[in-house]
Order: sequence, then structure tokens, then C-alpha cells
Amino acid sequence: MPLVGKQHKHHDLRHRLREAFAWRGEEGRADVSQWWADASIMGELGPALADLCSSRDRITTVLAPEATGFLLGPLVAVSLGAGFVEMRRGLSEAELGDQVLLRSTPPDYLGRTVEWGIRRRRLCSAHRVLFVDDWADTSATARTARRLVEDSGATWVGAVVLVDGTAPSTRRDLDLRGLLRERELA
Repeated sequence: MPLVGKQHKHHDLRHRLREAFAWRGEEGRADVSQWWADASIMGELGPALADLCSSRDRITTVLAPEATGFLLGPLVAVSLGAGFVEMRRGLSEAELGDQVLLRSTPPDYLGRTVEWGIRRRRLCSAHRVLFVDDWADTSATARTARRLVEDSGATWVGAVVLVDGTAPSTRRDLDLRGLLRERELA
């Protein structure tokens, strides 16, 4: 099925995501809590994000960051018949008793630098990795994920997110696809 047809297939889900979304507080923070509270939305998120990928991507592994990535990543992995690898903040080899790969982000949407890590043995050259997250704005987390994938010897296939607020050059660079564009959540 062409990508355009797959996106059309999820038109109703996209509408429900927009309806269940709100900007809250003085700073206009995104409130996506209704997305997680609605079982019908949750049931469609994995297949909808998986449909943003092409069958030629041959994805073997989904990589996602804590915390909301831990909701979405497994849903997408199951839809693709792929494994799941978690990306965590501040991993320590001493605490885990396992080797880790670590990378720090450039400043994120709040200006923070975050150290992300994965268990070294979870990715290898045979893996074709899709990154999954709820939102991409500065793409700091996705760029760091790609560096971790490259450090492991695995292949970066691209990234899928629920909300894409990135520039076109970032989309091309990361092969990032979003179910919604941030501007649709006005």
C-alpha cells in the first residue's frame, strides 16, 4: 500500500488525536494525557505509526526513549513484528552490571542536555532500527538515538513520531515521519 493510502487509512485516528489534545498552562504545555487514557486511540497508535514505514525498511528493532516512548515503542514493535530496545537516561554500567553505550543530546526543547544510553548487547550490525517517540521538535533525542544506533554498528532506518514539529531539513536528515504536524494542534 502506498504511504499516502496508509496515511488516509488513519484519517479518523488523526482527527481523534487532534480532538483529544490541549495546550495547557501559562506556557502552553502540550497535554496528551487523553491519548493514553482512551483505549480506542491507544489500540490504533502502534499500527498507525508502523504504517508510516515502508515494507522495504525491513525493521528488526524499535528503539524508544523513556517515558512515553516506552508506551509507543512496544506498540509499534508488535505491529511490525520487531523487537524493542529501551533508551534510558543516565544508564550506569556499574549499576546495571552490563556494558552501555552513552551519548549526550544537544539542547532539547527546554534547553537541557540529557545523557541517553542503551545496553550495548541489545543492538548489533544485524539490526535495522526504527526510532519511535511521541513528539519531535528540536530532534535532540532522535539525533542522539541515531548516534547510539551508529555506535552499535546497527543500521538507522528512520524515525516515526505522533507529532512532528521539525523543519523539512531535519525530516530528511533523520528520515523522520509524523502522524500529525505540530501546526495541526492549534
